[in-house]
Amino acid sequence: MTLEPNGVLLAEEAGEGILLLTMNRPAQRNAIDLALLDAMNAAFDVFVQDDRWRVGVLTGAPPAFCAGLDLKTFSAPEAPRQGVTALIQRVPRLGKPMIAAVGGAAYTGGLELALGCDFILASENARFADTHAKIGALSGSGMGSRLPRAVGARFARQMILSCQPVDAATALRVGLANELLPAEQLLPRAIEIAGAIAAHDPGLIRMSKSVIDRGTEGTLADALAIETEALQQRKAMGAMAWSSATPG
Repeated sequence: MTLEPNGVLLAEEAGEGILLLTMNRPAQRNAIDLALLDAMNAAFDVFVQDDRWRVGVLTGAPPAFCAGLDLKTFSAPEAPRQGVTALIQRVPRLGKPMIAAVGGAAYTGGLELALGCDFILASENARFADTHAKIGALSGSGMGSRLPRAVGARFARQMILSCQPVDAATALRVGLANELLPAEQLLPRAIEIAGAIAAHDPGLIRMSKSVIDRGTEGTLADALAIETEALQQRKAMGAMAWSSATPG
């Protein structure tokens, strides 16, 4: 399989074995619409199936990483939001390391996308927020389970219930980001780490990643089931229409 040129998602070789994926809807803060959804799934297919690629780096064209779902596309109750849920839940199951290089906003679905990666590097202007409550929505993509595992239950409650953004320094302090970097050093550092990973035996890397993932999977699976149950209850209440307001 080959990577086809696509304006909403830039794919390039950033070093031997390193696939750099850049979400490219800067005017919309790289919010996910149907075109970007399809492009990301296609790129993930190639990443998984082509042995040429050993490590991925996911980032967004400035000024943001990803603002989540494009609400113009996905705010209607009948909108195919399950496709975005499937995309986000696919990231941690790619079987190969994926690094999130976050500059600017990583909000809501964008934060879930970053959380699905193996780890996060953040630029000094990075901001992280969960705005599901602000738009009258409940996550079905893992926010309520993955965020507490990243930052602890108490801080996750603050983020999820208040919808207030967290700056990069705080993200580093609470363990959401592994490193905090000047904006111009973000991608070079992500590619440097990716290169170090790609230099190792790919089978061993996949096995090591699997051991870590499986070691935390049991309780995470339980938490995801609880989140899915809550989402189904929310649907049954007929409260799935989202506000079209752009999260602040």
